[in-house]
Amino acid sequence: MSKMRSRQPPPRQRAESALPAGPATVKLDFVYDGGGLGKGGTATLWVNGTRVGEGRIERTQPLIFSADETADVGLDNQTPVAEGIGIGPEETRFTGRIHKVTVEIGGGS
Repeated sequence: MSKMRSRQPPPRQRAESALPAGPATVKLDFVYDGGGLGKGGTATLWVNGTRVGEGRIERTQPLIFSADETADVGLDNQTPVAEGIGIGPEETRFTGRIHKVTVEIGGGS
């Protein structure tokens, strides 16, 4: 009989205050622990240059994503990133305007 892993809820990182009205620059810094694939790290959330939250992410994606899990921006087509938002593009679509998305990969382990 094979062992089944229990599904754990995804890690949650949230700001200590609500996002201000109007345009905002939102940034997430992730500092990887290193030491191999799939390890954790510390996530720090910034809004308009001010640190608004920080938390621990215990594990990361160790290899590649499946073909049906994509890097969605403005909606979540597959596995929801938060509980209670629904599933699929119609239920999870962001109705504001995203002017720019920048992904920077720094040196690391």
